[in-house]
Amino acid sequence: MAGQIVVGVDGSPSAAAAVEWAADDAMRRGARLRIVHVREPWSYDFPFKAAPRSQDSLPAYWLAVLAATVDWVHSYAPGIDVSAAMVTGSASERLRTESEEADELILGSTGLGGVAGVVLGSVGRSVAWHAVGPVVVVRRSPPTRHGEIVVGFDGSRLSEAAMEYAVQEARLRGARVRVLYAWRTPPFAPYATAHAGGVAEALVEVSQEVRRSLAVWQERHPGVRIDGCAVRGHPVPALSDASREADLVVVGSGARARRGPALRGSVGYGVLQHARCPVAVVRPRGPYAWRPASAGNPEMIARGPQGNGQGPSDL
Repeated sequence: MAGQIVVGVDGSPSAAAAVEWAADDAMRRGARLRIVHVREPWSYDFPFKAAPRSQDSLPAYWLAVLAATVDWVHSYAPGIDVSAAMVTGSASERLRTESEEADELILGSTGLGGVAGVVLGSVGRSVAWHAVGPVVVVRRSPPTRHGEIVVGFDGSRLSEAAMEYAVQEARLRGARVRVLYAWRTPPFAPYATAHAGGVAEALVEVSQEVRRSLAVWQERHPGVRIDGCAVRGHPVPALSDASREADLVVVGSGARARRGPALRGSVGYGVLQHARCPVAVVRPRGPYAWRPASAGNPEMIARGPQGNGQGPSDL
């Protein structure tokens, strides 16, 4: 991979949390960190902060913010190779392009409108579902470390990509992996309406199948503890409930998968809305990955000297 993590900033508190998350992950991975602000040409038509609104002042303001963010990262994690850039264009398209050269793309969960942090709006959904590789959505810095990564798994290619990412994150963090298979009873199955005991037996059987599947993953990754079970119900509440005691929830995404009820679309969107911790949306790389065209526009680069101690809350 590229050995680079990209984080989008837009001035929101969740973007500040995203920068901290990205810096921590860059330290764990020994990766470079690239901080990006997307300047949409039409953004001058909308209210934005309490700053002069001339065509020259906003670029100068954001270059200063990016430089201050670089300063903070140098202070927080002196060993990280960090750079920053302001790019012009559509936020969703530019961030998709950035994801092509990144091991993962980090975004805040809520933003100021029309930029990187708007994950529950049209921009964020587009980036989360169509980026090349993992996208991590950070609502806020988790106050407690639980030492657990939760991942949705159904045996499909999409969930296998999510599992691979979850195991990698767990290894880097010294955490365990908790695998959930949300099993929904077929609505017209005879045992679903007439034989409650049969439903319980079927759930036990599904749980055993999940454990057998996970035994292969455990053998492949002996240094990571992997536990799993099947739960009856919809995957959104199951994963959301599990997120209360997790450092990260991982789900799969991919519009062109050929088989399996993948954790994508409404499921992934529901988890993003309701999870109590950061969420990683993982799209498999390869022949079925969506490839955006590069916008090819010039960048404004902001680099700052090390160590002024300014925090990311100023983003």
